[in-house]
Amino acid sequence: MDHPMLAVEDPATGQRITNVPDAGPDDVDKAVRAAARAWPAWRTTDRHAALASCAVVVDEAAAVLAPVLTEEQGKPLREAKAEFARAAARFRHFARLRLEPQVVGDGRVEVHRRPLGPVAAITPWNFPVQLAVAKLAPAFAAGNTVVLKPSPRTPLTTLHLGRMLTEVLPPGVLTVLTGQDPLGERLVAHPGIKKVDFTGSVPTGKHVAAAAAPGLKRLALELGGNDPAIVLPDTDPADIAERLFWSAFANCGQNRMAVKRVYAVGPAYDGIVEALAAFAETVVVGDGRAPGTQLGPVNNKPRYDRVIELTEEARAAGARIVTGGRLDGPGYFFAPAILAEAHDGMRVVREEQAGPVLPIVRCSTVDEAVELANATTSGLCGSVWGADEERAAEVAMRLECGTVRVNEHMARTLDEPFAGSQWSGLGGSWGVDEDTEPFVVHRRRG
Repeated sequence: MDHPMLAVEDPATGQRITNVPDAGPDDVDKAVRAAARAWPAWRTTDRHAALASCAVVVDEAAAVLAPVLTEEQGKPLREAKAEFARAAARFRHFARLRLEPQVVGDGRVEVHRRPLGPVAAITPWNFPVQLAVAKLAPAFAAGNTVVLKPSPRTPLTTLHLGRMLTEVLPPGVLTVLTGQDPLGERLVAHPGIKKVDFTGSVPTGKHVAAAAAPGLKRLALELGGNDPAIVLPDTDPADIAERLFWSAFANCGQNRMAVKRVYAVGPAYDGIVEALAAFAETVVVGDGRAPGTQLGPVNNKPRYDRVIELTEEARAAGARIVTGGRLDGPGYFFAPAILAEAHDGMRVVREEQAGPVLPIVRCSTVDEAVELANATTSGLCGSVWGADEERAAEVAMRLECGTVRVNEHMARTLDEPFAGSQWSGLGGSWGVDEDTEPFVVHRRRG
């Protein structure tokens, strides 16, 4: 009997690229059993050389797989190559990590970090390689084995990369399973899984948490973000327009930690609307494989339709589309849209768009902007922009989110936790803490 297959689509054409396996219950059981068998030896192995080899594999894979990533995800080829570079850097970072016991109290107590066991890692379609490795690298460094399930919209690159990584890892340490729902739920609920590491939407994250609850599995959930950016009255719009634009529209706006709504205070409003719109009109939208493309298509039709719906709904409610909108022709192309006169009563402001549309809300005071920015169940990232950086930093400290930045938005180092508050997630990852549990050893005095 032939294995069921899942079609993969090219968002630049709307046409099928190829098919991948649509894994079922037997595939899940086989993968988790392999991960469980591999774990006892893997947890006691010196894993540093293996992680360094993984970094080399990712680096070398970029030449072959970056075009595949562009084809299935839509992002420009240079961004696909950059995603591989960031992923390789993460493997190198964790290859250097040493898990030393911590001595506490009067010197008789040691706190060790022990691995958890087989991990279910579930990744979304916006950064298939980068987010996969963000889960794999700390899990491997901690001594865990992993069953990785990529999004059914972007499974190709992950599947190919997984096969290459298994050549430098012991059997069973990594298995990649492709397929559509209910594959993720079956994996999460499997009794052999000890931790679930999920990145995706809030509704799906709640479903994942419910599926994991009967087994009291460890959870790391990186969920949606409706990130605010506050532009202070002293801001020079021309000075920040390009940085603020790419903070919102990189990867066609399909980034959990991108700016999703702008609150411009007082005299900054008109200038920032004009500057962002002027810059947006210079950006080249097209097939990610074409030289010169800066923004590719929206990844999939449901997301594309949602962006159109939110934009048109806002326009009908009084927002002004200064520039941008859907483009004619095949594929899911949408020029970056700047929406003026938006307000918090609109869904395009209240809800995460995760697409190439940016609403700008006029505020009279900084206090009003902070209040509106915090009036959400999301709490991933936020930023404040202003000429006086000390003043901007003071305002940033008032934002209720996991990470705040001043005069930038998406900058991040490998040493910092990826924290989300409220509905933006559980278990902000800091090193391998989320992939281990403490093991305390007391030594008797004397």
